[in-house]
Amino acid sequence: MNKRVIIIGAIIVVLFVVLQSVFIIREGYQGVVFQFGQHIRTVRDAGLYFKLPFVQDVVLYDKRVLGTEPQSAEYLSLDKKRLLVDHVSRWQITDPLLFYRTVRDEISAAARLDQIIAGRLREEIARHDFIDIVRLKREDIMATVTEGASEVALRNFGITLLDVRIQRIDLPTEVQASVFGRMEAERQRIAYRYRAEGEEQAVEIRAGADKQREIILANAYQTSEVLRGEADAEAAAITAAAFGQDLEFYSLFRRLQVYQNILGNQATVVLPPSSDLLRYLESPVIVSPTDPTNGDIPEDEDVIDNDDTQEDEIEEEVPDDDEPEEEEDQSENGE
Repeated sequence: MNKRVIIIGAIIVVLFVVLQSVFIIREGYQGVVFQFGQHIRTVRDAGLYFKLPFVQDVVLYDKRVLGTEPQSAEYLSLDKKRLLVDHVSRWQITDPLLFYRTVRDEISAAARLDQIIAGRLREEIARHDFIDIVRLKREDIMATVTEGASEVALRNFGITLLDVRIQRIDLPTEVQASVFGRMEAERQRIAYRYRAEGEEQAVEIRAGADKQREIILANAYQTSEVLRGEADAEAAAITAAAFGQDLEFYSLFRRLQVYQNILGNQATVVLPPSSDLLRYLESPVIVSPTDPTNGDIPEDEDVIDNDDTQEDEIEEEVPDDDEPEEEEDQSENGE
């Protein structure tokens, strides 16, 4: 019974000693071996390793990429505007021994790293205006902060800072209303300027269009008048040539036109008996307007002018509607 207890105890002691003599580095981790506080070696690869039991200790650290997301911090820009900035950082432990000696654990490392990044951000934001930070210089600021903070973190803590990104840039609640009001006023001013420039261009375009329209209308009117004159001349020539073939018919046709113009419904016309206009009404025989003794036929233009002159004289001889009534009254009184 005692032998069995001793054997079991010995086995337990051996197992305990073996367990204290080996350690396992998992994938994605690294370890630092110390002996009485003195650094013995650094293990970076995964696997099974041995150490002196009860004498040597192993401290494990994550060698994967780590990240921190601190709370928003307030910064002041070059144009004295207050900003709330949220940033995230990605970092990795590359020197576990220095990391152990300076910050010991990841929580303390994250706090110290956030302080370094915040200081760099404060310096860079103070060098730029608010508009530049929001629109143009954001990427440059992040690159500069990453470069500067990475040197300090690697030299002091054994940390390689991989990237610093600005998640959000906002204004404090108490100044948002005034800033938004100024931004709105600025946008309205720009909009009014664009509208004024547009109106000016519209007036210029409209004036040019009106000028071009007047030019086109004037040219069109000139062309139409030239064409109308040519057409009238051609029409007069055609008419003269047509009626010149038979002057008697032309004379009759012109007088019929005169009859149609001066003789309307209930019209009274007073003409002397010797009027040439009555010769077609008194006798159906057509009398030649030419001299029978010489048989000459006047030119077409003379005939047309004479007929027009006779028509004008006849129209002048046509009295008003009251004159025939007065002549009839005088005739009755004479009888």
